[in-house]
Amino acid sequence: MIEETYNLYQGNDFKIEKLILKKNGQYIHMVLPKDTGLPVHEANAELFMTVIRGSLTIGLNDLEKNTYYAGTMINIPFQSKMEVKNYHDEVLELIVVKINPEKVV
Repeated sequence: MIEETYNLYQGNDFKIEKLILKKNGQYIHMVLPKDTGLPVHEANAELFMTVIRGSLTIGLNDLEKNTYYAGTMINIPFQSKMEVKNYHDEVLELIVVKINPEKVV
């Protein structure tokens, strides 16, 4: 076999798995129970966030927070200030793909 396989965490506890770390990008799997999230930070790459289950509440650049539901993918521009949190009872599961700006072709 020439392919690589990765097993994603299947539980409901807080988990951030950086599954693929390459020079040009990353593939990250996150599981965020209610009232958990990420520290406010600036996106160090262009991001594509896919909500697998639950509801993602995100605030960008001090604008009003928006909520996105399972089956939604959002694109977050490079250097956006981000506040990511799960305010809902259902566990939030995300796939985050980071594309480093200096490596985009």
